[in-house]
Amino acid sequence: MNRSASIDFLENNSQEVWDIIVIGGGATGLGIALDASLRGYKTLLLEQSDFTKGTSSRSTKLVHGGVRYLAQGDLKLVLEALHERGLLLKNAPHLTQNQSFIVPSFSWWDSLFYTIGLKLYDLLSGSLSLGKSEIIGKTKTLDYLPTLSKKALKAGIIYHDGQFDDARLGINIAQSCVEQGAHLLNYMQVTALEKNNAKTINSVNATDLETGKHYSIHAKVVINATGVFVDKILAMDDASMPPMVRASQGTHIVLDRSFLPSDYALMIPKTDDGRVLFAVPWHDKIVVGTTDTLIEKESLEPIALDAEVDFILTTFGKYVDKQPSRADVRSVFAGLRPLARPEKEGKKTKEISRNHKLIVSNSGLITITGGKWTTFRKMAEDTVNMAINIGKLQQKACTTHHFKIHGYTEHIQRDHWLHFYGSDSEHIENLMKTDPSLAEMIHPSHPFVKAEVIWSLRNEMARTVEDILARRIRILFLDAKAAIEMAPTVAELIANELNKDRNWIENQLESFNNTAKGYLLD
Repeated sequence: MNRSASIDFLENNSQEVWDIIVIGGGATGLGIALDASLRGYKTLLLEQSDFTKGTSSRSTKLVHGGVRYLAQGDLKLVLEALHERGLLLKNAPHLTQNQSFIVPSFSWWDSLFYTIGLKLYDLLSGSLSLGKSEIIGKTKTLDYLPTLSKKALKAGIIYHDGQFDDARLGINIAQSCVEQGAHLLNYMQVTALEKNNAKTINSVNATDLETGKHYSIHAKVVINATGVFVDKILAMDDASMPPMVRASQGTHIVLDRSFLPSDYALMIPKTDDGRVLFAVPWHDKIVVGTTDTLIEKESLEPIALDAEVDFILTTFGKYVDKQPSRADVRSVFAGLRPLARPEKEGKKTKEISRNHKLIVSNSGLITITGGKWTTFRKMAEDTVNMAINIGKLQQKACTTHHFKIHGYTEHIQRDHWLHFYGSDSEHIENLMKTDPSLAEMIHPSHPFVKAEVIWSLRNEMARTVEDILARRIRILFLDAKAAIEMAPTVAELIANELNKDRNWIENQLESFNNTAKGYLLD
């Protein structure tokens, strides 16, 4: 995956008419590009920042059917998500795994209620089930979750869902797209949509944010998959279009494993705001969240609100013996959910459907919004099917159901820090053998090595310090203070590899440090 090669292709084929141009490099856009390229369509994806920079790197790290959607009676969404969960765990086992959860119960009525509900959850997953739920007694519950509060605890219910690394999956999907013939460009911002005499969109204008160079790129069909920013692209097409998206902020905190020293995750079934709260083992930390806060203005770098952090700390603290404080938070991150705006205003965000929504403008622009990471493959299938009709493309069937995503391997050593690279881990190890200096750790408290930076620059289209530390090795999400300490070394490595000067390094460090402050609590 090489950015320069894709830029060269654009410049040497300026009259190329792409079958499909996808705007947006998050989970949805990447899934669409993969589906389209696998069907053999000439596909170009343009992302204004880095791949998965926004919502798609800021999830609760779950591949799940949605237990609370079951409680809301949305069986169709749960069925679809459970099916997609099963496929994803088979297609990207290096980045996904079967995660056991425990729901603590404080009354026998709750035990019965949750057991029945989770048995239905098992039933709906069918042949793609990850394991049967079961009720366990108080003693066994505390064996599995030793820091769980004993006060009034009656029992626990075990159930199974999927866990994953969201941004890493996005990068591997991007690599798969390129291997299938697609061209992808990060830091390429779409600035306008052009139309022919029939008022149908036939090209996009885009600016390379690294060089400032402008491009006019022709396409048979254009897809708007920009998440919380879909309304901005819609406005380029028709300024009178009503907004499609209602942005809801979800905040998570990251704590050391000492607060939940277990391979089991904790699911708190009902919080004060009516949501569920998860505490999930992720890498060597636990991720605790999430919130559901209506946000009026979308942002690429949303900031967690103090009230959200306090809510998570207080709620989680009610269920564990070791009380977390703001000083214990290693990182805090917020993401914006691109919820399909309800027809009737006044609904609480947790009540807005997570189903995805497709619309086609009079100009032929296809816009997709809603949905979630778990269903990205199905969202892509539906979108490409729509694009075939709108763009009058040759009919070709979807083939993503059993497609093995880049990095796929059946030989996974989950106790090795390189395991999430999957089949690419051996290439990183070879880099270290070829140049032993690349085996040096970037930070004394974390296992990441210099070879990973070089690999990401050469093969994963990383361009900045933030790309590396936030979305390639994930340290900004795991330990923001350590990420800031690693930044100078990473900046030097990037500058040497990409031929950048001292001024570039200083600008990068200033930019990254400003961003990283949002992941720290004062």
